[in-house]
Amino acid sequence: MGVEAGPQKASAPAKCILFGEHAVVYGEPAVAVALEQRLHVQLRPSKTWSVGGSPLHPDRHPHIVALKTALLDDSIPPMSIHISSDIPRASGLGSSAALSAAVGRAFAALTQQQDFTNEALSTLAHQAEAQAQGGLASPLDTSTSTEGGIVVLSDKKEEFCTWLYTRTLAVPTGERVWEVHSLDLKRDDDIYLVLGNTGIHAPTSAQVALVASALEESPERMQEIKAMGTISRRGLDALKRGDYTAVGHAMSENHVLLRNLGVSSYELEDLIQAALPTSLGVKLTGAGGGGCMVALTRQPKETAEAIELAGGRTLVSRIGNAGAGTD
Repeated sequence: MGVEAGPQKASAPAKCILFGEHAVVYGEPAVAVALEQRLHVQLRPSKTWSVGGSPLHPDRHPHIVALKTALLDDSIPPMSIHISSDIPRASGLGSSAALSAAVGRAFAALTQQQDFTNEALSTLAHQAEAQAQGGLASPLDTSTSTEGGIVVLSDKKEEFCTWLYTRTLAVPTGERVWEVHSLDLKRDDDIYLVLGNTGIHAPTSAQVALVASALEESPERMQEIKAMGTISRRGLDALKRGDYTAVGHAMSENHVLLRNLGVSSYELEDLIQAALPTSLGVKLTGAGGGGCMVALTRQPKETAEAIELAGGRTLVSRIGNAGAGTD
């Protein structure tokens, strides 16, 4: 295993879910896009392994330790790892997945692994996420940070998409299997995503449990989950055609169903209502209960100003940016 001299740099993007959060747990497709906001990693030779000046430790840096174990052997000299990021933490935008993807890409560059594929990186990043989260993690975030563009995750191979690979994970109930796809995007340079952050952290596990409880109490509500799947596929078709008016309508429809399931919040609704007049479509993104909302708009400045006046912190991005890579 060769070692590349000098510092190594890599980065990976944040992600935003356009359709299918929560429904993906029940086998429906989820659609995520890579954002312009990125996490950057730099490796420099050092006397000891460290992250931001602190010793590398499995409790504080579980993702990095897992990737180091998987990719590096004892022939690799210690490195200091510096991390900088445009991605707000604990906001549902995939900051930890971007960390795993960027560190994995940097470690592969360090050892000159020229044949280190996106599938290999996505696999290791997903495993690192699962290990850090106690054994459970969806591959949506890590696949989007690795691949970039638009990524579709489902329990089956979906139409309108290009199938990339199958992802599996051993879980307490057996083996979980997902199919990972990409979508060729018909770009429109006048289209933007504006994300509004409530600043409220709501753990994903709690929101997933809330939906599970609602479905257990009222099994007929599974029709709402299936409706989300229909909306996701309609949104995918609109994205492929470049019909962003239809994409926006699908996003807003998806939000109505999510709100009815109880995973929105007053803070999210305030930001969503503020963004509606200047947007093609608006919805919460991620698990809900807090975190972020996203607006699809041709008026990013006006939409961002409205969200900020309503108390949100904003990020603006085009749709479908580059995945993990060396800088």
